[in-house]
Amino acid sequence: MPAGLPEFRLGKVLATSFTGTLTERRGDPVERIPTPRRLLDWLAVYGLAVESCTSAQLERARELRESIHAAATAAARQEALPAATVQVINDCSVQGRAAAVLTPENTRRWLLGPASRVEDALSVIAADAISILAGERDGRLALCASPTCRAAFFDTSQSRTRRWCEMNTCGNRQKKARFTANQQKKLKSAK
Repeated sequence: MPAGLPEFRLGKVLATSFTGTLTERRGDPVERIPTPRRLLDWLAVYGLAVESCTSAQLERARELRESIHAAATAAARQEALPAATVQVINDCSVQGRAAAVLTPENTRRWLLGPASRVEDALSVIAADAISILAGERDGRLALCASPTCRAAFFDTSQSRTRRWCEMNTCGNRQKKARFTANQQKKLKSAK
């Protein structure tokens, strides 16, 4: 990772992992794709490597990210999806030239051609968001219980009761805060 840049938060679900490129939305936001190069790095991690990215393509990627987040938040709250966000997701989905391929492990993978563009990678992310938002996958959309995060995530746990976007970040932070508060209560009551 380049020095001075925040690490990526990587998850198993492409669309919600992409929304995680902006974290701490309700606190001090952390932009994890601040430059076109960082977007290329993130896409490569998910097997969506493309050659180049312009500032305009980065802005389009952020627009897609925010649209997915808004739609996922609405779905998690069981509200109607905002029409403008649906339009952005649909537009990005149809603008790409990616192909779904079957792997020998009987899973679907996306294949980008040798002359792929950022728009091709964004179409894969948009298609993943559509499959989640349309209820085609086993799981449920939820919002992180951290008051500073509130990230949308796709809960595939058996009980569908996961509270944190990531246990190793938001979950641990909240557990530590609860522990510290309990310790302070004990000290006050001992006095």
